[in-house]
Amino acid sequence: MNQDIQSVKRLEGIMTVPGDKSVSHRALMFGAIATGDTHIRQLSHGQDVQSTRRCLEQCGVSFTETADSLIVHGAGFTLQAPENILDAGNSGTTMRLFSGILAAQPFQCTIKGDASLTKRPMKRIIEPLTLMGASIESENGYPPLRISGKQLIAIDYLSPVASAQVKSCILIAGLFSNGITSVTEPQLSRDHTERMLPCFGIPVQRDGLKVSVEGPARLQGTSLLVPGDISSAAFFMVAASLLPDSKLVIQNVGMNPSRTGIYDVLIQMGGKIAKQNQRIENGEPVADLVIESSHLRGVTIEGNMIPKLIDELPLLAVAATQAEGRTIIRDAKELRVKESDRIETVANNLKAMGCEITATEDGFIIDGPQPLQGATLPTYHDHRIAMSFAIAGLFAKGRTTILDAETAEISFPGFYNLLDDITYG
Repeated sequence: MNQDIQSVKRLEGIMTVPGDKSVSHRALMFGAIATGDTHIRQLSHGQDVQSTRRCLEQCGVSFTETADSLIVHGAGFTLQAPENILDAGNSGTTMRLFSGILAAQPFQCTIKGDASLTKRPMKRIIEPLTLMGASIESENGYPPLRISGKQLIAIDYLSPVASAQVKSCILIAGLFSNGITSVTEPQLSRDHTERMLPCFGIPVQRDGLKVSVEGPARLQGTSLLVPGDISSAAFFMVAASLLPDSKLVIQNVGMNPSRTGIYDVLIQMGGKIAKQNQRIENGEPVADLVIESSHLRGVTIEGNMIPKLIDELPLLAVAATQAEGRTIIRDAKELRVKESDRIETVANNLKAMGCEITATEDGFIIDGPQPLQGATLPTYHDHRIAMSFAIAGLFAKGRTTILDAETAEISFPGFYNLLDDITYG
């Protein structure tokens, strides 16, 4: 489907966003390999999380839906061999994290993805899992992955990239191994795995950028409340910051310090965002955010900040077009191996809207403010590109048409309806 976006005057209202996608994936997987039931409230219903659920169901894990939660009936450490090829869809998190479980199972299986996922590099998990004793075949390091489960051995791994998916894959595999498995990153990546495992009774040791678990570990079922996804809230945070006379309240947003880069950068740019009702839910900080319109200014986003907001960088490039002065985004080469080459796709779409932007090997240079013109824009089958440019359309002159707009459903079901509910003018 195509989605038309018209310019609006302001955003106003009180809203919530879907449950955090990253937390939801982990809740399902940890619940699946636990003993006993795990009750999950506010689970994301995005297509990526559904991919994880389907893969688990194919491996014999059962679920019960109630009025307010999903119950995962834990299968323990040994899953059933799937009868067919597992399909991770568009979800890199499903493929990378679930591979850490499959590598320890007493069967062979294949896990594939859609056309986009098939282009994403998997050597970054194949190499450490192979060091742990797993047998994995691939197409030059790309999906599909043919995994022969083995008894794994613990390793002390120095990761060349700061990636929560890589770190989590290794730590999950470490749960099945004998001894202490450690991962050291060059920078801190999001730490949902480390925060959630203690909820299942598993101690996690942290020493700076090094994190360790000891196996074999036995997880116990628990109850979890998934906070609202800050990556989903980000679209509305930016829109309310940029549109005059806006005031928006987003309730129950996850404020994990390894994920709050979008909040930190918007504050640095001059944004007016207040945190209220701060609390801890299952090890995850949560707050209500109050966003008011502001005059943003250009900033430099680089280094240790990048892993904290890698998913929000396309949106911040859009915000930079309306900020005063120069915005530089660098050290973000990882954008080139996401669902699309997000450096190329962001640059292409902003140029189509009349924006002058310099795309570099690892980011962007944007001088603002620049007026944007409505345009017909492809999504490149990338959910974050679809939603980022829907936000751009709110302050562009004329009509913006998002092609294949349904790709937003991958992470944010109902995104466009919610946008309609809080826009005025």
